[in-house]
Formats: sequence, C-alpha cells, structure tokens
Amino acid sequence: MAKFYKKSAVVFVILLVLPFVLIGQQRTGNIVEYFGKEKVEDIHEGKVIHVFNKALALSIPSFGFESSSFPVDPVFDKFLMEPNTQVKEGEVFDIDFFGRELKWNAIKVDSSNSFSGRDLRSGYIYLTYKSGSEKTVLFEASGHSLASINGYPYEGDHYDFGWNLIPLKLKKGINVFVLKVGRFPRVRARLLEPKSEVQFTTRDVTVPDLLIGEDMDYKAAIRVVNASDKWIRKYAIVAKVNDRERTTKINDIPPFTVYKIPFSIPSSTLDTSLAKVNVDLVLIQSNGQQVSTETLALNVKSKNKHHKRTFISDIDKSVQYYSVAPDKNGHSDGAALFLSVHGASVEAVNQANAYKQKDWGNLVAPTNRRPYGFAWEDWGRLDALEVLADSKKIFKPDNSKIYLTGHSMGGHGTWYLGATYPDHFAAIAPCAGYPDLLLYRGNRSERLLEMTEEQRMRYGISPKMFERMTAEYVPTAVENIVERAGTPSRTLKLIRNYLHHGVYVLHGEKDNVVPTSLARDMRERLGKFHPDFTYYEYPGGTHWYGDHSVDWEPIFNLFKQRTIPEVQDIKKLEFSTGSPGVSATSHFITIHQQQIPFEVSSFDFSWDTTFKIETKNVSLLEVDFTQLPGDIQRIELNGKEIGITSKENIYFREKDGDWNIVNKPSLEEKGPHRSGGFKDAFRNDVVFVYATNGSKEENDWYYNKARFDADTFWYKANGNIEMVADTNFSPRDYPNRNVVIYGNRSNNSAWDKLLKNSPVQVSNNNMKFGDRSLSGSNWGLYFIVPRTDSDLASVGVITATGLEGMKAAYANHYLVNGTTFPDFMLFDATVLELGTSAVKCAGFFGNDWSIESGDFEWK
Repeated sequence: MAKFYKKSAVVFVILLVLPFVLIGQQRTGNIVEYFGKEKVEDIHEGKVIHVFNKALALSIPSFGFESSSFPVDPVFDKFLMEPNTQVKEGEVFDIDFFGRELKWNAIKVDSSNSFSGRDLRSGYIYLTYKSGSEKTVLFEASGHSLASINGYPYEGDHYDFGWNLIPLKLKKGINVFVLKVGRFPRVRARLLEPKSEVQFTTRDVTVPDLLIGEDMDYKAAIRVVNASDKWIRKYAIVAKVNDRERTTKINDIPPFTVYKIPFSIPSSTLDTSLAKVNVDLVLIQSNGQQVSTETLALNVKSKNKHHKRTFISDIDKSVQYYSVAPDKNGHSDGAALFLSVHGASVEAVNQANAYKQKDWGNLVAPTNRRPYGFAWEDWGRLDALEVLADSKKIFKPDNSKIYLTGHSMGGHGTWYLGATYPDHFAAIAPCAGYPDLLLYRGNRSERLLEMTEEQRMRYGISPKMFERMTAEYVPTAVENIVERAGTPSRTLKLIRNYLHHGVYVLHGEKDNVVPTSLARDMRERLGKFHPDFTYYEYPGGTHWYGDHSVDWEPIFNLFKQRTIPEVQDIKKLEFSTGSPGVSATSHFITIHQQQIPFEVSSFDFSWDTTFKIETKNVSLLEVDFTQLPGDIQRIELNGKEIGITSKENIYFREKDGDWNIVNKPSLEEKGPHRSGGFKDAFRNDVVFVYATNGSKEENDWYYNKARFDADTFWYKANGNIEMVADTNFSPRDYPNRNVVIYGNRSNNSAWDKLLKNSPVQVSNNNMKFGDRSLSGSNWGLYFIVPRTDSDLASVGVITATGLEGMKAAYANHYLVNGTTFPDFMLFDATVLELGTSAVKCAGFFGNDWSIESGDFEWK
C-alpha cells in the first residue's frame, strides 16, 4: 500500500509535465481527430462589453499526496470562505515547502487575448471588474477548470471549447473572478451584454442525422440561456422541418442558468439530393409568444451508410448520441453487433468513421457522454450499456454475437467493460489500451522514477523536490476505506472474468502515449491462466498509425470465430465484482450482497457430476434454475449440500458460515438495484432539491451549489438535471427518481419527506450518526440512503451543520471519474486546506442500510 501512495505522489507531477510532451504525438495524423472540437469564436448571444487583458497570476506547486476525491485547494478555500477577499500585485499568498514566497504577479494577454505561459500550469488567474451599477452580464471564459465569482463556485471550460456562458448579476463596485487554470496553460475571459434575457445558444447542441428510409421522430437538445432572476416556466420548443412541426414542453429553467433542453424533431419527407436540411426552432411562452429563434442545419444520411443516432438517457433524461457503421449489406436481424469505444477527446462519429462497413454486423460507437467523458467508468459505463441496449432494439442482432473493442482510453474501456460485464460479449479487442487507470498513471510515474537526475531537472524537478515527492506515505484507515470505494474500477482484481471470452490485444510497438509495456504486462498476466488470447504488436506502430489501429482484420476474424455460449453448454464459470450495484450477474448466477462492501466478491461454478459453487465475500446469492437443463435436485454450495425442490429462481443466504435457502430478498435491502457508494445517487433521472428555508446566505449558497453541480454534470456528462426548490418538491410528483438533497433538516423542507427515518440526521450545529452526536457549524457530509417510498431510487445528501461546513462541501469531485466515494463521508471545514486528512469518518452502510451492520472508520 505504501508503494501505491509513493507512486501517487509522483503521478501529480507526471500529469503536469508529460502531457505537454505527449500531446504532440496524439495530435498528428489520426482519425480520431484529437482536439477535434473547433473552439467557439463567434458570439451570437450579445455584444462584448469588456475583455479582460490584465490580471494577477499565482502558481501553486503541488507535489504532495493528492487525493483525487478531496484535492487540496487553498486558493479556492480563501475566496469561497472569505468572498470579499481582494488581492494586490506582489501580495504573498503563501510560502512553498522550500520557503519561497508565492506571490500574485501581474500578467497580460497575448495577441489572442489569452493569458498564457508555462508558469500558469497549476495556476490561478485573478480578475476584477468595476461596475457602476448592478447589471446582468454573460461571463464567457475558456481554458479554466473552475471559477469563483464573487465567492460562488462555477464550472469551467478546461478543454478550451468556448462553451461556457455564465449568466450573472454584477454587483455595484468591484467584482472578483478567480479562475483555476485547466488542462492547457491558457485562459481567456470577457463579459457580454446579453441580447435578451432568454435565448437559444448553439454552443454545444446534440443532434441526430436525419435518415432516409426511416419514418420516426428524432431527439435533439439545445441550450437555453436564462439571464434573468426569474424562473422560466411553461415554455416550449417548436421544431419545424419542411412542412411538419413538433412542440415539446420543457422543464422549468432556474434563474441565471443555461440549461440544455431536449426536444423532438418531427419525421418528414427528405429530399435525397440534399446533404443537409434546416430545422427551424422557436422558443415560445405558454401564450404562444415567440421568445427566441434558431435554425440548425442537420445532415441527411442513408441509414445504410455511416450515421449518428440519438436517444434519451435514463440517467437524467438528457439527449445522447452514438455513431453507426452499419452492415454494408443492410443486414440487421441476426447479424453481429460490435461496440467500439473511443479514446480521450475523440468524437463517436470519428470513431465509427475509422471502420469500413462490415458484411456480417453493425458497429456502434457510444459517446461516453463526452469526447473525454469518464474513461468508460461511472456514467461512461452507463452510457455504453445504454447504447448497447438501444442498438439491440434497432438492429436486433444475434445475442450470441456481441463484441467489444476500442482504442486508447477506449482500449481501457474495452478492458474495463469486458471485465465488468463479461457475459455481455463473445470476444474483446483492446487497442493501445491500459487495463486499469491506476496502473496507467503508475506506469507514467515509473517513467519519472527511471529518469536520471539531469533528465528530471529538464522538467524542473530538483533533487530536493524529487526526494519530497518520493517520500513514503502510509494511508490512514479512513483513507483506505475511501480508496476501497474504487474497487469496481480495479480491473486487474477482476482479471479472471476475461475467461468468459476470447481476447485480442493490439498495440503499437513504439507507443509512447499508452506505453507498450502495459500491453506486454497484460500478455504476461493472461498467459498464466487464459487459454484463448492473441497478442500482436504492430511493427513500428506509435499510438495511432492509421485506421488499422482499430479496423484490424485479424480482430474481426477472431470475433467471427467466437460466440457467447448457450447457458445449457456452460459447465464452468468464474465471475468477480467489486460491487453488485455495478455488476452482479454472469449468465444465470447473481451476487446480490457482499459480506464486506466494495471488496472483491466472486463465485466459481462447475458442473460435472455435481453442481458446485464456491464463493468469496458473498452473503446472498441467486441462481436462476429456470435457464438450466435437466432436473437438478441438489447443489453443493461452499461445501454444503443443499436440496433443490423446484425449478425457479432460488436465493441462498450465508449466516455465520452456513448457507440456506431463503425467500426473495426485500428490495429495501442492498442489492444490484441499489447498493451505494455516494456517486450512485447521480442517475435514475436524478433531480436536485435545494434548500430555501434557511438564512439568505444559506439559501443563496445551496441554490448556487446545486446549480454548480448541474452545470458540472452538463459540461462533463452532456447532462440535463432538473433543479427544484424544496418548497416545490412533492415526492409523488417525482416517483421512483433519485433525489439529491442540498441542505439540512433545519433549512430544507424536503428533508422530512425523504429522510425522516435516515440513520444520519443533520441540522444546524448538530449531526447525529446513529447514537453518536457531533456539534458545531464546521461539519460537511455526503451520504446516500434508499428512498423509502421507492423500491429502486436513492437519496443523495450534500449537507452541512453550518456555514463553514457548507462551504467546505463545495467541491464536486464526486462528478469526476476515478474518484472514490463510499456511502458516507464526514469532513470538517479544513478539507480544502488539508484534503483527505480532513475526512473524519468514511464507510458503508450494512446490507440492511443500517449503521450497526455497516463498516465505518473514524479518525
């Protein structure tokens, strides 16, 4: 464990310095069109009234043991906790571990009106604007990962797409904007006067191709700017194509927000001679009055050629898209289906376009919610499953001929999805992929460790700095349990799941982005147990060496020879999972509950003369005997013989080492339908409910925190999350939907409607955790519990005991892939300054969702 944390200290530096070396290779000559999104330059939403061309810049070197779940951020700690803070040129913010002063230094824009330079890495930009009066503006910035504006947090545009428009009301006097520099050391910022309070913006639309030969309505999404202090209620979008139109009622839009709104496009007769067709949009009020108009030019495609499709996601009812390389002969029913997952920054359209059409199956490329998305974990994982399900409905493939492949980050997605859902695929083919995110980052840190002192100095890493970076660190019990929440993503712990299918590993011989050593490591690991894998290094191949980096004929030859076995033919089966809430089933056996939550659970099934199952870390198991042939009268479960009296779904529960048949478990217990960690709250058509019954400061903060999370989910996940005031929330109006509560029992009137019997209760100046009670205003909490009026939905809670804890809970790293959050986390107001060491308790509720049967660690 110490070795892991030692490596993680180096990872942060690697992520700072190496990407700028590697990007050059990524950007040359590949399909995937890295950074293929053209940055938005044109302004249609208003006129520029101010360009920020002078600023103060601060660089904060960080070589500590950063937690991805709770990274240290002393700058935002200062500006959020003390919103009236202003700084001057030359002012000392802090000193670093060498005793050097960290100062705010003046910086000016370059010829592109951008603040840029190597010194901005891990840096901050401080901007001010003096307004003569209160007035509404749109703050447009790009290149930053976060913003603090007059003490409130806002999502950034760290991939520099130019998407972000932030409606806000400037206060009279000095307004302070603090930007945290993102992926690239360049930031641009300006203020716009909006042309109207409510309007469309075409920055970041999601649209389908209109398909010749298909008679159907289409789903699309466009963003609507509400630059007013009022809710936009009972509006609708009218979409017109040729002589047809369709009206879509839209959800209410909160004040000073930009919402991405789904709408329907009607089916119409398409002119096959045209490559594009205009879709005219009108935003109307309930009385029919027009508010805004826009025209979108959509591609007209044949359904038998490469095209993209859209669908409504069950995660948040947003519109997502995937791309298709259809069977060139038009085969559908009974053909194969190939799921191809893309690399970082790659559009699904470009992923599918890299493949020539096959003559024995349809290829679909999901989006991962964004070109960067979630590395095919978290909501990227769910997106892949949704696309697989939607494409099965459309193409009706032979369910024994489903295959998985992908490149780079998509190669990781192939390793990860193939291990997590092994019975979904007959074969997998990771191309230029890393199996595990931590292994990938660890490998990059090893490269720094292997450098000479002279080489490290070239990256600005002195011997003293290197000594500090590599100092041994021993995690606490609390930190260990936080890390354990990430077990479902530890692909190598699930490695024997690859026995379900054939594996083809393709990697470039000279890949410096995803080092070839990672593929060779997997070759060695698979070679110890796997009887059906192929390994090929493309001679001289870099990270991308043409379309055959993915469209490699030997891969599809291997696919053609593999099918998912029929259940009656399965005589041996192994399966592992990190959590039943992520993956629970292989074929006819389901792990419902674990003995130790978020440790690896597994079963090993064999059926020769005896039907045998051996389990590890399993407390409730289901076997679907209806799928199995013959008359099974008894099984052997962990050495105990158990009689089977009927051919049905039978449940087996372990208690004190003994196994017995039990009734179907109550859905009130943990299971595949609802098993926690905290991040699980952000799905199932989730709705955010914010507090309005506190002080003005509390109400403003919780509203802005919910708005900040909704904006982040839009940017990172192409999301569309509904916000509702607590006074307007009725559980019966939002049945079976996940709810995230912002506030506590003292200030959120929806608390008792959803959390009256929760084992954790939070009010101003007090937190009760079972029989334990803590006082003070400095506590912040995240936790998840079942929604008691639903068999499926959960309630996530973002809460605090007072103003200090409330602001400490600002960070939403639970919406970032690779972060780990158990069911419950308690921290104090020092979390932005101290990181994970400020987490005082973390853990998992028991299978009955109680504290008493749970697993918690206190500090």
